[in-house]
Amino acid sequence: MDSNIKKFSPLTEATYYILLALVEPLHGYGIIKKVEEMSNGRVQLAAGTLYGAIKTLLENDLIILIGEDKENKRRKLYQMTEDGRILMNYEIKRLQEMVNNGLQEIGGQL
Repeated sequence: MDSNIKKFSPLTEATYYILLALVEPLHGYGIIKKVEEMSNGRVQLAAGTLYGAIKTLLENDLIILIGEDKENKRRKLYQMTEDGRILMNYEIKRLQEMVNNGLQEIGGQL
């Protein structure tokens, strides 16, 4: 996993949110909606961005294809793997450190 951390960190914002959305199984459109919801509409994924990221995440075993949506067989369901979870935990700690250092330097004022 260390190689994936070195390879992917720092995550792009889009990839961070895609992985975060895949804590639970979701299909592509569900990921787009979940990311938009989590970011309060600030991050809006285009289909090309999403499926390019999904391809890379699959190739690097950070997510897996777990099957088809029962309601719509054309929709594929994806979920984060344990390696993906390790990478997310690393990124969250890295980002938290950055926030803490920033708040410390500016006196805790935003």
